Amino acid sequence: MTELIKSVVIGTAGHIDHGKTALVRALTGVDTDRLPEEKRRGITIDLGFASLDTVAPNGSPLRISFIDVPGHKLFIRNMLAGAGGIDAVLLVISAEEGVKPQTEEHLAICNLLGVRRGLIAVTKIDAVSAEHLAETCSGIRTFLSGSCLDESHASILPVSARTGEGLDTLRRELLALAMSTEARNPDHVPRLPVDRAFVMKGFGTVVTGTLLSGEFRAGESLLLEPGSIDVRVRGMQTHGHAEERASAGSRVALNLAGVELSEVNRGQTLVAQGTLQTSTMVDVEVTLLSNAPTLKHRSRVHFHAFTTDTLATVSLYGYQPVEPGSGRLMRLKLQKPMVLVAGDRFVLRQSSPAATIGGGRVLDAQPLPNLRKGKCLTLLEALRDASLEEQLFLRISRSGTAGLTIHQLTTETGLTRKAILRISESLVNNGRLLLASEGRLLTRESLAEACENITKRVQAGGLKRSELKNQTALNTEVFDFLLKKLAWEGKLRLHGETIYSSESNSQPVTQANDMLFAIASIYEAAGLVAPSSSEVAAKLGLEETEMRKLMTLLLRERILVKMGMQELYIHQKAINKLRDEMRAMHGQTIDVARFKQITGLSRKYAIPLLEYLDRERITRKDGDRRLVI
Repeated sequence: MTELIKSVVIGTAGHIDHGKTALVRALTGVDTDRLPEEKRRGITIDLGFASLDTVAPNGSPLRISFIDVPGHKLFIRNMLAGAGGIDAVLLVISAEEGVKPQTEEHLAICNLLGVRRGLIAVTKIDAVSAEHLAETCSGIRTFLSGSCLDESHASILPVSARTGEGLDTLRRELLALAMSTEARNPDHVPRLPVDRAFVMKGFGTVVTGTLLSGEFRAGESLLLEPGSIDVRVRGMQTHGHAEERASAGSRVALNLAGVELSEVNRGQTLVAQGTLQTSTMVDVEVTLLSNAPTLKHRSRVHFHAFTTDTLATVSLYGYQPVEPGSGRLMRLKLQKPMVLVAGDRFVLRQSSPAATIGGGRVLDAQPLPNLRKGKCLTLLEALRDASLEEQLFLRISRSGTAGLTIHQLTTETGLTRKAILRISESLVNNGRLLLASEGRLLTRESLAEACENITKRVQAGGLKRSELKNQTALNTEVFDFLLKKLAWEGKLRLHGETIYSSESNSQPVTQANDMLFAIASIYEAAGLVAPSSSEVAAKLGLEETEMRKLMTLLLRERILVKMGMQELYIHQKAINKLRDEMRAMHGQTIDVARFKQITGLSRKYAIPLLEYLDRERITRKDGDRRLVI
């Protein structure tokens, strides 16, 4: 497997004609002004892209990708499309003119988008005297006071793209900046906002963008949102280099199958299948700039996030206007759907006069539409400063007795299934959350509420399962899970389709019943990739002798099935599912490699399971292969 190149994306910023494009060209040899109109007018109108391939101090390959943005006030929309996915900023200020209006607006945008690292290149130094340069640099330092670049102690570097003076120093500083930039969070699912789409002769539709998180691989299927268009990655390049895979932070060009150019535009987002969804309503934390006008309830603003923008209507919690320089929690109703997750940064602009007025971060990208405003506000105030672990708990708690599936949590947070299970593990272990069947999480309080609802309704007499489910209004997964739990605890008696209150309902639940249910739940959730009994015992704090007795009971009741002589136990539901899958392959032959591919298992689990299937006469071994009978 080829080594993944560390990639850092740096965006230029600054006033028109301060030399951003000339500086990128001097650093990379690439002229990012690609449009005929840009050549004719001598200004950058749309986004331009270039890269500087170098070597890190440890000898590993490093790619610094540049996004060159327009500096003219009329093209701020295009500038924002490039600024959303950058790791750091290269603020370009002309030594001749110093700080100008778009310098100020671009830096304000970087602040609002959470860009905290960068460099300042003072260009055109060959056109001014030493005294004038010193005066300009002093003015720049004053201008930066209190900004994100001041806080990160960004270097001010005098350069000339025409003579080359200062470029070596700038390259060294860029390398140091790239090396000190933190890798993007590996816990988030793949997502790429599209910033260009075009047709390449002989290949078809091509889109480009910055991979915000996760990895893309050549050949995989993705989803283009909004639109829910299934596409396949025919081929992939990063700055002209063909790649089999690309990691977060890479500038990527994707040749897509399954979509026409007319169906693709800047602002759409490529996501992994079955992960993220669009939204037209988001709860956010907003800060207004000090020179912004007062923002009132039901105001209309332009909402910019990554490569997309739309009109949005402001709904203020509390209704009081937001004053300049202050912050507020609010709901934004978007005119068109967008792919957003909690933590995403955005910018707000007004139409007339056109100006940036503020920005902030998304707190909830999938708010519940019918939740009362008071509860929404309480939740947002808690989410604002909560740890990731606590954020997950708050989201699950909000959903009450319905709980949330891992998939739903991924949609809300952008976190991978693996990350969600890791982050929530301590909450499950200490009992604040319960992992129900099929990966649905509920809080302890919601579980108790649902259990009480069920037991109260059957106290007066038996109820049909379907009638009880309708009365409790629980979803099927939670309802079935709780019936099994309450039966385990001796609080209900199940007779066919009728559920009765148990005579022992008033008796305290025994510790043995609790532990039997806990063990069975762990194995059911694990499926075929089951832990060892010693691992489960350690997790539940059980002694070896006690664990052995409980496992014997579970085996006797055929809730668990032992695989041969090994310490490998599988839940009966997982075995039944595997049986059904294998029977669907009747008459086919498989070997160990194909069985591993079908089930996604390692050899550690595959061999005992195949031997079990042989014993159960589901398969018959013939040399190195097996016939499904």
